[in-house]
Amino acid sequence: MSWARDDRKLERVRELMAEEELDALVVRAPDNVLYLTNFWGMKGYDAVVFPREGEPVLIALEASADDVERTAWTNDVRFLKGYDDGDPRPPTARTLDLAREAARDFGRVGVELSLGTQASDRMVGEPTTFTRDWFDAFPSAADAAPLLARARALKTAQEIERIRLANDLCAEAMDYVRGHVRAGMKASEAAALWQGFVHGAGTGFRGKVELALGFSLVWSGPGIRTFTATTSGPVVEGEPTLFEIWVCVDGYWCDHTKNLVLGELSPRYVELEEQLTEVYDAAVAHCRPGASLPELDRLVREGIAAAGYPGQPTHPVCHGVGARAHEPPYAHQAGTGTIEESMVLAIEPGIYWAGGGGLRLEDNFLITADGAEKLSAFPDRIVRV
Repeated sequence: MSWARDDRKLERVRELMAEEELDALVVRAPDNVLYLTNFWGMKGYDAVVFPREGEPVLIALEASADDVERTAWTNDVRFLKGYDDGDPRPPTARTLDLAREAARDFGRVGVELSLGTQASDRMVGEPTTFTRDWFDAFPSAADAAPLLARARALKTAQEIERIRLANDLCAEAMDYVRGHVRAGMKASEAAALWQGFVHGAGTGFRGKVELALGFSLVWSGPGIRTFTATTSGPVVEGEPTLFEIWVCVDGYWCDHTKNLVLGELSPRYVELEEQLTEVYDAAVAHCRPGASLPELDRLVREGIAAAGYPGQPTHPVCHGVGARAHEPPYAHQAGTGTIEESMVLAIEPGIYWAGGGGLRLEDNFLITADGAEKLSAFPDRIVRV
């Protein structure tokens, strides 16, 4: 789908550029290219030169010309060939040549020097990163990554609409799985039910989504662990089947953890659910404009420690969501920062038992003047099947 140009978003970027006295940004991470141009490329060979004044320049593969014409907000587009019989270098070398030329007349430029992670392109499985030549081409460049993180932390009305689409699709996929999951089926089969719905029903979703992709980790009962892959282990009756799930709709994401149980929930999980829900509800209540991000991390971890699980969880308990599934701001006791209106945050406390089993609760919340608005219609607690 072609979205109208989000002028408020682009104006915010230019306001921050003026504060930092940058004349142009030269970016190549797929999520930053999407953020500044609305073009989501196939292989990550694309780049954009975004000036503080004047028209941006989008650099893209010739093979993507139709996608560019349909979706991009940028009128000045410079194409490169994926293979050029007159120039057998890799395509990223030609991207760099075009970026250098487009940025030639600007004074102080910013480049993503401290970029830690990036979203995938539309092909997803193989994110492309650029070589040292990209950075050496702009030897006096400022670091544009913090500026872009600041801009992206506050969502515009259009971005919120796009994130809501991802959340709605994610909830509908969980409703579908709820009606089809069976005891004894492999966790990977349960994951495939969810992923198949997201990609199949989500592509074309409500006439607003061109491409929907789902990513999942699914564990059940004693198979529940963190930082492990989905396995062929069975869906277990009486214990949660945990879905750690992301949906991407045309480059905008949601990040959830949802839980199903077949049959009656075992008593030890009833107790764990109550303990974790108390921590989760306190975290959500904390999320109001002006609240401290470090204090949110402390509140969650102290609540989990009081329940008898000190040092947990090993993963972050709160982060931003937008053009990546995980993006700034992060709630971390060693960091700084406050929660602001129009942020979208994933809140995700978890408790994991030694040897396997445990629970995580997670949803995405829009920060409003009145507090945190839950974006998914699917329940946060363990849902009985």
